[in-house]
Amino acid sequence: MNGTETLLGLLHTIGLESWVLQVFVTVLATAVLAFAVGRMAARLRAGFVRTPGVWDESFVDALGPPVRAFIWIAGLALAIEIIREEVGTAIFEAVDPIRDVALIAAIAWFPVRFIRIAETNFIADREAKGQEVDRATLDAVVKLLRLSVIITAFLVALQTLGFSISGVLAFGGIGGIAVGFAAKDLLANFFGGLMIYLDRPFSVGDWIRSPDREIEGTVERIGWRLTVIRGFDTRPLYIPNSAFANIAVENPSRMQNRRIYETIGIRYADARVMGAIVADVEAMLRAHDDIAADKFLMVNFDAFAPSSLDFFVYCYTRTTRWAEYHAVKQDVLLRIIEIIGRHGAEIAFPTSTVHIAGGLPPSAETAASETRGHAEPDSDAG
Repeated sequence: MNGTETLLGLLHTIGLESWVLQVFVTVLATAVLAFAVGRMAARLRAGFVRTPGVWDESFVDALGPPVRAFIWIAGLALAIEIIREEVGTAIFEAVDPIRDVALIAAIAWFPVRFIRIAETNFIADREAKGQEVDRATLDAVVKLLRLSVIITAFLVALQTLGFSISGVLAFGGIGGIAVGFAAKDLLANFFGGLMIYLDRPFSVGDWIRSPDREIEGTVERIGWRLTVIRGFDTRPLYIPNSAFANIAVENPSRMQNRRIYETIGIRYADARVMGAIVADVEAMLRAHDDIAADKFLMVNFDAFAPSSLDFFVYCYTRTTRWAEYHAVKQDVLLRIIEIIGRHGAEIAFPTSTVHIAGGLPPSAETAASETRGHAEPDSDAG
């Protein structure tokens, strides 16, 4: 007891009160504890990095800053409480509710951080293993979880401040009707985005187009209000999600094969070899390494066209890549040209033959003869 009195007397002598020492010790202890927690979190993270899973590492990464914030809030609130007991100023009455709300925010910060970090680590881990990631569904789940945490923390904070949660929810129900009428387009876009996440007609990175609208490009982002599509001219298109409820969407990215459908004509003079050409072209396609022979494949004489005998080629390539598809198609067409030439035939081009009943009149025949007579010397000279 004498030692305590001596210490207090010494502090009084040098101009320090006991409450000042208490505040100093409280802040110092808070700083030391926060530093120790930070170092411990760093050590734990270094150990979890070597584990194959991503959840433990994400947990430690997310836990550090919120725990330090919680410690600092609690420590500073205690220091301010010591000052309030000594000073007694009315402004310090706001410390308790501010402390409670800040502690709730620090606690809610942890799951929000964990959701974000876990999402990033999960995507990185899957891509490192060469596995596909459904970014649209993952993004929807992450947003819903984050929104749930924020709403829960907000309601708990209101309850802590003395507000009635049931009254707030009842007011929200009545206000929701008014907001629904005022923001019907916003809600339509929200539910349109929800339907995209649930039905998944397309995902981020897919090439889509709509035959109903002038929409075509690669999906860059699917938000709650709108979807961003990058056109092939590199210009972005911002499409409200509600639009996808009323239009047809084609997703070429999910095709299994690409189709080759061409009509080729040979001369009428080559009619005798049409059957052999068709048979050889079909055999070539069935033996082609890049043609899906197990899919529908057909080569048939098709029509007596005005200036050609037409046959069509209908088959599917194994690749769906645009550049590779055109390379395969070029190879197929070049082989067809070779087959036609091998049979002594030629590819037809538009021609017309005029038949005049009774032949040409005498004057026209004379003129034609003279024309040919004048043309022959020029031909010889050439």
